[in-house]
Amino acid sequence: MFPEIEVMTPAPDLLWVRLIASGAIASAIAILAWWIFKSLASEDLKQDSEWRFDVNRVNELRRTDDIFRYFQPIIQIFARINRNMFAASLPLIQREIFAAGLPRYWLPEEYLGKLQFIAGLFTPIYLWFFVSQFGEVGIIFSLFAFMLITWFLRRRLRILALYRVVLIKRRLPFLLDLMTLLMEAGSTFLHALSQGVLEFQGHHIAAEFGRVLSDMQMGKTRTDAFMAMQSRLDDDEISGIISSIIQGEELGSPLAQVFRIQSDVLRIKRTQRGEGIAAEAGVKMLLPGVLIMLSTVLIILGPFVINVMNSGFLN
Repeated sequence: MFPEIEVMTPAPDLLWVRLIASGAIASAIAILAWWIFKSLASEDLKQDSEWRFDVNRVNELRRTDDIFRYFQPIIQIFARINRNMFAASLPLIQREIFAAGLPRYWLPEEYLGKLQFIAGLFTPIYLWFFVSQFGEVGIIFSLFAFMLITWFLRRRLRILALYRVVLIKRRLPFLLDLMTLLMEAGSTFLHALSQGVLEFQGHHIAAEFGRVLSDMQMGKTRTDAFMAMQSRLDDDEISGIISSIIQGEELGSPLAQVFRIQSDVLRIKRTQRGEGIAAEAGVKMLLPGVLIMLSTVLIILGPFVINVMNSGFLN
């Protein structure tokens, strides 16, 4: 009396597909959980047969940078590629890392790999957008977007480096004046430098001269410590000041006198830069001034011209 209900059983082939898909999803979840667990683990890397100083550098970098700590294998894969593809640009990136005040544990290929990884995080978004808009050609646009974001991040590093050097040059005359007063009052060079670092604590100039002081306390000569600072910042004005300090050290000139002369030179150069910017302001304001004058003329004469045309005077 009752109609028979047929129970649909999946085909054997379809059942195997479902089992394989479920296993793949379970494996992906397990790998993701293991990755998160290993990323959050705080133990140091084992030294094994690797160079112990490089292992210490990686361990310190893992402590100071969360992105490197969580995604170290991916960043190091990018680093291996960058070491071969961008070998000519790596010294410049290294100098910009130092000038920007980033942790000195970064290698340039690793930091570039970090920037590439950050750009790659947005890949699914612009891949979906470009493929949905342009089809298969969107893959090329997605690759271009990846390279463009990497370039912007790389450009940001350069801007940070230049801005930090400018901040250091703004405070450098005051630090030199302070060291001059202390040394003329009978203080030694190391004591004057330590007092200057303490006085400007929290500023970028204190970090740079504090590193010079640390280098000298660890056994470096003044010349080597200042030359290391010169190579880190890579600025013409700072390089000129450091060269004068090194020359005065070699010739036996009083450093207090050298500091006083160099602080005056820095102030003169700063005044000259301000005068040059003020002289260029008139030329830069010419085009906006012309556009404003043209818009003012249109606002004044526009209604008059419209009324004349509507009155039929021109017919």
